Amino acid sequence: MPTQRASTIRYRQQLYVEVCELVEVEYGDDLQLDGIASRIASSRRQLQRAFAEIGGTTFREHLSQVRMLRAAELLSSTSLTIREVSHRVGYRQPAQFAKAFRRHRGSAPSEYRAKVSQVGVPEPALQAA
Repeated sequence: MPTQRASTIRYRQQLYVEVCELVEVEYGDDLQLDGIASRIASSRRQLQRAFAEIGGTTFREHLSQVRMLRAAELLSSTSLTIREVSHRVGYRQPAQFAKAFRRHRGSAPSEYRAKVSQVGVPEPALQAA
């Protein structure tokens, strides 16, 4: 496999950081890779490469990680309903949110909230890549 030029690596690092910062702010919105690529004057493929090579993940997985981290924070620190939490972190359907949360955290949102309220301390947060 040919080695990449230093300028290519720097460019992809810059793209990765820029998109990650955008996701941190706008995780509750309907974020699509094509839309983000257009906003930052890049291509979908360049962003895919940046996430694979720099982040070791995909855009979709990174977005999901950030959303699940924020959801866990909201569930443990607010009295918002599960429906409200799901909407705040970017899910239109609470059932879809619950399924994703269960996949990431190993328990349903309501079980997670109950467990955290019993212990009084949230579980260690997932690392946002």
